[in-house]
Amino acid sequence: QVQLVESGGGLVQPGGSLRLSCAASGFTFSHYTMGWYRQAPGKQRELVATITSGSVTNYVDSVKGRFTISRDNPENTVYLQMNNLKPEDTAVYYCNAQYFGFNYWGQGTQVTVSS
Repeated sequence: QVQLVESGGGLVQPGGSLRLSCAASGFTFSHYTMGWYRQAPGKQRELVATITSGSVTNYVDSVKGRFTISRDNPENTVYLQMNNLKPEDTAVYYCNAQYFGFNYWGQGTQVTVSS
């Protein structure tokens, strides 16, 4: 069955870095647009970054220049490198896979930015 398993979240101080990973299985990873979304308490889930099957990337304005999304197709894994983290980046981060009518979600990983 389809699985998206996120890892790498945690507690970090402002200005610090984290690298999230999402290991995918159960579908043809290389065909899918992969993405990272986040949801802060009391807020709607929002797009953070996406990367297409051709490795074209897109970012929400608030993370441009700080976050980098990448993918490793042989390893069926997508990454989110997060640098210069801010308290407003605190949220549950979700991995997403999309391909035409198919849309899959991971269970999420908590990122907390606090001193």
